Amino acid sequence: MRTTSTFKEHTAFIGTYAAALLGCGATCVRLEKNIGRIASAYGIEVEMTIMPRHIHLFMRDKSSGTSESAVIEPRKMPISFRCNTLLSRLSWEIADGQIEFSGAGAALQRAVSQPPRSKELVTFMVCCASASFCRLFGGDLAAMGVLMLSTCAGFMLRCHLLERKVDIRAVMFLCALVSSVLGATDMLFSIGSTPEIALGTSVLYLVPGIPFLNAFSDVINRHYICAFSRFMDAVVLTCCLSAGLCTGLLVMNAGMFR
Repeated sequence: MRTTSTFKEHTAFIGTYAAALLGCGATCVRLEKNIGRIASAYGIEVEMTIMPRHIHLFMRDKSSGTSESAVIEPRKMPISFRCNTLLSRLSWEIADGQIEFSGAGAALQRAVSQPPRSKELVTFMVCCASASFCRLFGGDLAAMGVLMLSTCAGFMLRCHLLERKVDIRAVMFLCALVSSVLGATDMLFSIGSTPEIALGTSVLYLVPGIPFLNAFSDVINRHYICAFSRFMDAVVLTCCLSAGLCTGLLVMNAGMFR
């Protein structure tokens, strides 16, 4: 039979794990499966209520009957597929007995402390992705070049503002404004034959795809409160993006304001 202190250590680890997994952008069904997998490996029954801003966990030791509850807030960290993957892998390693509890805490810390990707590399890849979208929609080389420039400026501004803890809604508006103003140069100066493509795709890199996808996943798995919250967050960000785009078009007298 495990001691009460060991049970408390396990529950503390599960709480820390849940906070990290929710913070890095996991869906509700992933939270349920991963946390349930770890709890089962430690001989713990767990019931959880997942809310947009916290998780309520009720845990009971199967052997001793000791129980404990906790309200966990998400860890403040950027959305990260890499961290999400590492945490999911850790849950399987614990469930399969590949890692002892003494090493699980260190593995969790390594997963949440991964150094960020090179900012220059990420910026380059985002620019290439935007140019690819431009080409996919029929843009020419001139439009792709203008779009890469506008995306680079907007994405670098986004990183700069987020590092200074500027509200994400203001960040979306300002980045969309900058990118749309630069994207409109193709139309104003007749640089290429498809200027409208460059302008129309200048803010695609800002579309909050992950919140929309997570909301859809939560709806499928009947987590309606979280789904509604994530969907509304995505809608608000999209509205800020649209406002920035329209302001940029108005300033440059381009598009529908021409």
